Amino acid sequence: MALGRKAWLFAGSDRGGERAAAVYSLIITAKLNNVDPTAWLADVLARISDHSALRLHELLPWNWKPQGKRDVVAA
Repeated sequence: MALGRKAWLFAGSDRGGERAAAVYSLIITAKLNNVDPTAWLADVLARISDHSALRLHELLPWNWKPQGKRDVVAA
């Protein structure tokens, strides 16, 4: 795939280009799973430091539920 070719030209280094490609992959994966990439990424970055490594699968776009909706209890 040749997406981002001109943008990645100025990534600064090969490693910078690899990181940009990884972030692009995360964003596209979220979109393919009908998840708002901005909300998902912001929520995951806020929660990941306190999240158990054994439960990281919960933060993947196809399993993700926003933090606020997870704690809602029907009255």
